[in-house]
Amino acid sequence: MSGTMLTVMLVLFAASIPVAIAIGLAAIIGIHGFTNFPLVVVAQQLFVSLDRFPLAAIPFFILAGNLMEVGGISRRLVEFARSIVGGIQGGLPATCVITCMIFAAISGSSVATTFAIGAIMIPALVRAGYPVPFAAALQATAAELGVIIPPSIPMILYGVTTQTSIPELFIAGFGPGILIGASLIATVLIWCRVKGWGKEDGVGRLSFPVATRQAGFALLMPFVVLGGIYGGVTTPTEASVIAVVYALLIGLFVHKEIAWRDLFPIFKKSVISSAVIMFIIACAAVFSWLLNRQGVPDIAAEWIATSFDSSNLYLLVVNLFLFVVGMFVETSASIIVLAPILAEAAEKLGIDQVHFGTIMVVNLALGMITPPFGVNLFAAAQVARCGVDQMMRYLWVFIAVVFGALMVITYVPWITLTLPKLVFR
Repeated sequence: MSGTMLTVMLVLFAASIPVAIAIGLAAIIGIHGFTNFPLVVVAQQLFVSLDRFPLAAIPFFILAGNLMEVGGISRRLVEFARSIVGGIQGGLPATCVITCMIFAAISGSSVATTFAIGAIMIPALVRAGYPVPFAAALQATAAELGVIIPPSIPMILYGVTTQTSIPELFIAGFGPGILIGASLIATVLIWCRVKGWGKEDGVGRLSFPVATRQAGFALLMPFVVLGGIYGGVTTPTEASVIAVVYALLIGLFVHKEIAWRDLFPIFKKSVISSAVIMFIIACAAVFSWLLNRQGVPDIAAEWIATSFDSSNLYLLVVNLFLFVVGMFVETSASIIVLAPILAEAAEKLGIDQVHFGTIMVVNLALGMITPPFGVNLFAAAQVARCGVDQMMRYLWVFIAVVFGALMVITYVPWITLTLPKLVFR
């Protein structure tokens, strides 16, 4: 059944059928042709897959991102980042990465980061002469930092399913997030030197003191959001609502760049963007549910857990396994199904649970930028108005860079564990 579903899905992709429809039709064919379930189960699973409290953070963070875009917060964050690195060749792509790192500490959602920062950075990169697919691929990749740098919804799911400390997981995410961000910055700077892009990236940038002063309220936002989470006052989903209120107040009454007449178009845009992403997530969840009903992830995970007795070899095989899983199974479903099995085996091999959880989240974050289910790809493609297939010629380089950083994170544990040990142990 799995092979048939995958074949149908790929054929529909080749026929330029919209991604969500292709995934949903493949799942329907699998249910109708290979199971005894009535087709009404498709509708049930579509609703069940979205009936999760953490997912409510996505539309709120998308709304917060749109408010930040129109209200000047996102632009000020971009100008702040640009004042740091924008004066060098390739500084504009580097600005994109740094801004995503800052915004990640606000949103906890890679999709929200893609929309909020991509709406500013992708047009700016295109105006500066960068290819549209390159800008979209970079934005999609940098936005995955939204689930690595805390707050992170996948880390919460991992902590809940494996009984691992969520605050420790959050703190542990800073080291890997900074490493991946630095790797992407180095990559785009070298790439721009080779291609000759970005020689005028420093034109029109603000000085660091001016940019910092203008971005004061924008830079305060991560402290407001993270302060509530770390202080135990709010959940990440509740923090997303706070982000909306904060962005609305700053845009209306401080920066005064949002007028009351702007609110309806902002809400309309947010609803449409949220609906597109949620539909993709729901259809992917139905596909994942069928795979789980067959026991494919369980069988593979149990085989890995019982076949390797070396911690280094185990981590290598797990990374390769999760990389493939992330291409086809939605991140939250992967964590809920696989984390208890893989984490238990890792603990028996003496692997720290916080370290393993970070590895798992970073790896599955790659699934957000790998076809066919890369949610970030579709979000960036929607913002840039280009096809995912056009992005692939640039995307594979970024995937390789992030995977290389993942290998370093895997086998150099102090990158992950230094901060948790200093703060909690």
